[in-house]
Amino acid sequence: MKLRIMTDSNCDLPLNFIKENEIIVAPFPYFIKDQNYNDDFGKSIGYKEFYEAIRRGEMPKTSQITPFVFEEYFRTFLEKSNSIIYIAFSSALSQTYNNALIARDIIMKKNPTADISVIDSRSATVGQGLLVFYASEMLKQGKTKEEIVRWIESNKHKVNHWFTVDDLAHLKRGGRISSTSAVLGTILEIKPVLFVDNQGGLTFAKKVKGRRKAIKALAEELQNRIINAKEQTIFICHRDCLEDAEFLKNIILDKIEVKNVIVNYAGPIVGAHTGPGMLAVTFLGENRTA
Repeated sequence: MKLRIMTDSNCDLPLNFIKENEIIVAPFPYFIKDQNYNDDFGKSIGYKEFYEAIRRGEMPKTSQITPFVFEEYFRTFLEKSNSIIYIAFSSALSQTYNNALIARDIIMKKNPTADISVIDSRSATVGQGLLVFYASEMLKQGKTKEEIVRWIESNKHKVNHWFTVDDLAHLKRGGRISSTSAVLGTILEIKPVLFVDNQGGLTFAKKVKGRRKAIKALAEELQNRIINAKEQTIFICHRDCLEDAEFLKNIILDKIEVKNVIVNYAGPIVGAHTGPGMLAVTFLGENRTA
């Protein structure tokens, strides 16, 4: 039986990696300019076009992947005699993981031998993508489904996500900070540094003055927390701020040697809530607490 790795479009992995490794991707839906789209890695609406629309004042809305969509995806690949590991967007940030469980239960009531593992990544964007990346690498190395699932469950809380945003208005809109904090922070050029906690939710770590200092703070967190750096592929994702992403990459490589750095655009799902200018770095550490 052929094992397939599945995730959702919030993984924010490069499209060429998705294609080359035959990753199954369930797309998140989103709405912009009163139009309904599926997140298809920038094919329907280019990433730059999406973020330019936000800059002009558009307010995109995101939705969940429904149990029905998951059921269709699971059935399609199970009919081809495939075993599936689905690595889901954090349950602390979306109902999508639970919807996948509902779909799996529906299928297994009719077909108890269906081989579907649904994993709550407790991660978001390229943190989730990092788990997909390593699962795919393990699959190519001939690891069994049980070995891959066990590795993910044992290591998912070691996935560090550190990020900053450029415009506090988007965090205010999402209820993460107050209107007063957003206004004062903007006036004083205060930039937050955040991370994803063990529950898979967003947590403030500190505030710094100025964009460049915030970017340097991301590099410092990596330098202080990364383990086995020379063996690691790290991910940097950006929301239409490639120059800042390259600046972060260069700071990191000046301080520490890693196996590889993958820089990629971040898609519209988290982007709708953080806005243009969000910058994140993801890597494996001993833990993810601040």
